[in-house]
Amino acid sequence: MSTARAHLIDLSPLTESPAFARMWIGSALSGIGGQLTIVTVMLHVFALTGSTFAVSMIAVAGLIPMILAGLYGGMLADAFDRRVVALLAATVTFASTALLAGLTWTGTETIWWLYALSMINSAANSVGMATRTAIVPRLIPRDKLAAASALNGVAFGLTVMAGPALAGVLVALTGYGWTYSIDVLLMLSMFLGLWTLPALRPEGDIVRPGLESLKDGWRFLRSAGNIRMQYILDIVAMTFGNPLALYPALGTVILGGGAVTTGSLTAAVAVGTFSSSLLSGRVVQYRWHGRGIARAVQAYGVAVMMFGLVLLIGWLDGGATESSPNLGLIVAACVALALSGAADNVSSIYRNTMMQAAVPDTMRGRLQGVFIIVVAGGPRVGALYAGTLATVTALWFPPLLGGFLVVALVALLATRHPRFRAYDAENPEP
Repeated sequence: MSTARAHLIDLSPLTESPAFARMWIGSALSGIGGQLTIVTVMLHVFALTGSTFAVSMIAVAGLIPMILAGLYGGMLADAFDRRVVALLAATVTFASTALLAGLTWTGTETIWWLYALSMINSAANSVGMATRTAIVPRLIPRDKLAAASALNGVAFGLTVMAGPALAGVLVALTGYGWTYSIDVLLMLSMFLGLWTLPALRPEGDIVRPGLESLKDGWRFLRSAGNIRMQYILDIVAMTFGNPLALYPALGTVILGGGAVTTGSLTAAVAVGTFSSSLLSGRVVQYRWHGRGIARAVQAYGVAVMMFGLVLLIGWLDGGATESSPNLGLIVAACVALALSGAADNVSSIYRNTMMQAAVPDTMRGRLQGVFIIVVAGGPRVGALYAGTLATVTALWFPPLLGGFLVVALVALLATRHPRFRAYDAENPEP
């Protein structure tokens, strides 16, 4: 293999497992629709209220349902056929999105409907993501898990790259109803990917969903220091380094450009995710995953600080308007966010692989449920941090301070946990 080829993504999981390939394609297509709706709801709420805090509360409102659904969904995935659980979660997401489209077309949507349906989507997605991730190790061998995680990074990059940018354009040109309706159509691809899977009942001793199952999972997590540590590092990164809730206001005040800028900023993160996945050949061969996670999260913090500096420059320059955007600063902001997406994706490859390789199958659903809560819950807490702090200070301050805190806290935590730094993918230990 040539040196250049060695740096490119490993596609073998798609060719070796048709079942994984179908689920991957279905997740990618439906994910584009999901991102359409996420960004459109943000723009919709901002249009109804004009409040960045109200936008941040979308994420906060879905936090408790997502946590409860993730915990219970993980228990379901460890007790029943995972294919059936994933199909049921996809059905709930499909129905709630269809209702959102119907309310918008009839002009009966309100901010409370937007909050409520976002909460339902958040809960259903939490169950679906936990279950689908727990399915992957049953479809491909362990030595291909890192490559599969990189492929999922490509899918995520495509969804977040295409979805938000398309959402901004569609909202500007056609309105909210068409945008929600396209998500409804794209969701159908998820059913194809899941329906064609074989039956996937958990292996090992099955504990029925309930308090005892939850206690069983908690006892395992207490003994799994490496898994706990990766959770903590991701919470730090997403709490202090996720400025997503600021994007609608940035398109109106500092950077200008309105909805198109909002979509472009969100898509820039995905460009970094997508690019780093395409060049993940060497990344997936690195065996010291704990060390890799810590370094990648610190690089993420540096990129977020760069984003804050760009916003500070724009603020000092007097800002911009929707009709007169500052194109230079928009490009600089997108570059910083792309770097953050690349760093976060490298961390995600190692975190996902650690979860799938080190956790036994009989426990994988419950731990994936907790993992999804961390991955999806952290940004919601981060939205509250960014939205609240920006309200009392300035839009540039949350990412600038947050990026610094990420770098400093990860350095402290990694130093205090040498076992995590020594984690070896060839001998995975939870």
